[in-house]
Amino acid sequence: MDFGLDGSQRSLKEDARTFFTRNCPIAEVRRLAETEDAYDADLWAKMADQGYQGLIFPEEYMGLGLSTFELILILEECGRAALPGPFFSTVVLAGTVLNACGSDEQKQKYLTPICTGEARSTLAILEANPSWNPADAEISTAGGKLTGEKLFVTDAKVADSIVVVARDGVYVVEAGAPGLTIVPMLGIDLVRKIYSVKFDNTPAEKLAHPEGLTRALEIASVAAAGELVGCMQAMLDLTVEYAKERKQYGKAIGSFQAVQHQCADSYIETESSRSAAYYAAWALGVDNHDASVASSIAKLYASDAGRTVGNRSIQCHGGIGFTWESDLHLFYRRAKALETMLGDPLYHRERIASLVIDQPAAQPA
Repeated sequence: MDFGLDGSQRSLKEDARTFFTRNCPIAEVRRLAETEDAYDADLWAKMADQGYQGLIFPEEYMGLGLSTFELILILEECGRAALPGPFFSTVVLAGTVLNACGSDEQKQKYLTPICTGEARSTLAILEANPSWNPADAEISTAGGKLTGEKLFVTDAKVADSIVVVARDGVYVVEAGAPGLTIVPMLGIDLVRKIYSVKFDNTPAEKLAHPEGLTRALEIASVAAAGELVGCMQAMLDLTVEYAKERKQYGKAIGSFQAVQHQCADSYIETESSRSAAYYAAWALGVDNHDASVASSIAKLYASDAGRTVGNRSIQCHGGIGFTWESDLHLFYRRAKALETMLGDPLYHRERIASLVIDQPAAQPA
């Protein structure tokens, strides 16, 4: 049994790290944080040239046809770079739902442009009742038109379409549709903008297979865990480097046992989160019997770990860790935003309990 990455997976991950290091340095992240939408068309086009937008989608829609596991590897590097812009919202949120819920014609219409980098999209689930459970959606439809409001919709301003979870199914609303209003909201992640999206008798196309939504959200949850792993790794790397350079009493603070313990605990949290995300991605890819539970375990564990690794990293940095000049806060902000996205740890603990209770009892041999 081999728990490591194979050659092609290692190459994919290493190439992604090289790509983001070259094309999305931290100075570029800071620049985009000051813009209105944190979107850079040139970076988006370069990512499309790498095939990242179509990584896990079928070849008939111009995708690469790789598995959820490969997506996690890319998301890990996205988190390590604090990647700005709509990649997560387009590929992980909207893309997985379109792939799971759309008919062939709908995928050709909406998914193919995503795979080629020609279109951006996002997913709208949350409402005033902030539940990530699709069953709690209250937005209504009448005659193929939506009325209501969705909150905390990522990258809605730059999206060419918005996938909307409604009470009676999953719909797609195209940008510029009548009755569609998009208003910025304040968010903790400076390079992943969020919006309030209002629908007033807005035309919408219903996706053909809404039953695929649950599995799509499980894939997205594991992808969020993968990105959290990248954020944790970045914070740990920054902390270890700082501990080697910062001196107190004539010694590098990394030589003090208290700092060593903090770094060691962060390392354990990061590696454990990586293991949980990798296993869940594999389980989803092969449709293993515990894939649903594994996806929630990965998300809740990485969410908790991302918060504690961030706290420890700031503690080890001391006063400078609280400053704007430190890059640490960019990753900590991403981790905090991801902690609640697609369900916070409490949501996933309750989901695991319901999944375990609902499982049929094992039959005696």
